[in-house]
Amino acid sequence: MAEDRIATNLRMLLILEVIGNAEEAISPTEIARELDLPKQTAHRLCTTLIDEGFVVRDSPSKKLRPARRLRQIATGILQASRYHIARHQILIDVARETSETVNYVMPEENGMSYKDRVETDWAFRVLLPVGSHVPFHCTASGKCFLASLPKQERQKLVDSIPMDRLTPNTIVDRGQLMEELKLISRQGFATDNEEFMEGMVAIAVPVRDQKGRFLAALAFHGPSVRLSLESVISKKEYMAAAAQRLTDIVSDPNT
Repeated sequence: MAEDRIATNLRMLLILEVIGNAEEAISPTEIARELDLPKQTAHRLCTTLIDEGFVVRDSPSKKLRPARRLRQIATGILQASRYHIARHQILIDVARETSETVNYVMPEENGMSYKDRVETDWAFRVLLPVGSHVPFHCTASGKCFLASLPKQERQKLVDSIPMDRLTPNTIVDRGQLMEELKLISRQGFATDNEEFMEGMVAIAVPVRDQKGRFLAALAFHGPSVRLSLESVISKKEYMAAAAQRLTDIVSDPNT
C-alpha cells in the first residue's frame, strides 16, 4: 500500500515536471505519451492535481498549465536557493549603475509582484516594498510581461484585466495598449511614463528562463524630477545585459 502511494506521488511529480517544462498548455493525453503512462492513469492523476490547486485547465483548450500553488512552490525554491543570493548581487550592480531603486518583479493573478529590490540612497524616492502588487496595464514591468505573451494569449489577458485610470497618462483603451505591447515586444523593453504614479518614470526588461520563457521583469524607477523618460531608455542595453546575467544564473545547475 505504501509502495503504491509512493509510486503515485512520483508519477504526479513527473506530471508536474512535464507541465512546468512545457512551452504551452498541455493535455493529459500528451502527458501520458510523454511519460509512457496509460491514458486513464494520466487523466486521473491530472484531475487530482487540478483538485489540489497545482494545475488549472486553460480556456478554451482545456489543456493544463501551472496554477498558483505550483508557481508558489517554484518561486519559493528559487528564493531558498543560491540563485536568490546571486540575483540580489546583480540587482545591487544595477542600482549602482542607475543610482535608482531596482526591482525584480514576477506576474501573479492580481498583478505584478515585487519579489526583490535594492533601494536607492536618495532621500526622495518612490517606496514600493517587496510583496507589493502593481497593475499590468500601466507599469513597465506589467507591460513587459504582457508583451512577452503570444498574440492570442496577450489579447485574451488584455481583454480580461481591469484598466483603471490612475494618472492622466494611463492607457485605458485596450486597442491602444495592444499596439504599445506590439512595440514593446519588438524593441525588448517597456517604459512607464508617469502612467502608474504621477511623478514616476520606469523601465523594465524581460528576464527569461533557459527556454526563453518570461520569468520576471528587471526594472528600475525614480521620480521624474530626477529622471526623464529619455534617461531611463538610455540604460536599455545595460538593463538587457543584466537580464541576461539573471538568465545565465537561472540556467546554472550550481545555483
